[in-house]
Amino acid sequence: MSRNAPKKSRETLALSEKFSRPVDTLSAIEPESMRNADARVRRTRMQLGTALLNLVIEKPIADVTVQDVLDRSGVGRSTFYLHYTDIGDLLLSQLDMFCETMSNVLSDRKDRSHRVVPVAELFAHIGNHNPLYRVLTDSGHVKDFYELAEGHFARGIERRLIESGRLKDTPPRELAARATALSGSMLALLRWWLDRGEKENPMQMDKLFHQLVWPNL
Repeated sequence: MSRNAPKKSRETLALSEKFSRPVDTLSAIEPESMRNADARVRRTRMQLGTALLNLVIEKPIADVTVQDVLDRSGVGRSTFYLHYTDIGDLLLSQLDMFCETMSNVLSDRKDRSHRVVPVAELFAHIGNHNPLYRVLTDSGHVKDFYELAEGHFARGIERRLIESGRLKDTPPRELAARATALSGSMLALLRWWLDRGEKENPMQMDKLFHQLVWPNL
């Protein structure tokens, strides 16, 4: 990339690269809300989450056992059950943490652009034939992802709209409704992009989405 590339583009690309990881380095993503938790709890959850994410790439989710996760993570059985009820609970927690992290990344980084949602980063992470997304699709858990994502991104978009100050006179209920609508639209755009071969790059999709956002607010 050129040294003279706009700062906004460089920052967007850097975030896209952060969330687009090769398969052999899959690891759990820790949201800001966990940063103040006990260090041992954080470490345990990250170890278990990372173990699961890599195991489900290797074999079907239905075949992954708690013992598999314990063997891969080095965490004890009693410790596992202090945090999770079963493999499904652990998987949902990983999806939840990912959605929370991604939906708040612009606000957490104090991004100064007019973007309300990190479309480029999200699409970069999920696109390019991401094996984890295929696992979720094949196992039926992709529905869980989209349900969690819609709520998290609605809250993240609402936060960004408030921070922008451009809708300061909008009643809270209307603001929440607008954010929910935008979240659903963004996820519909993600499905459209994935289903049609990802012909546009993530930054192009980010630009397209935000061209649709502000004229209607």
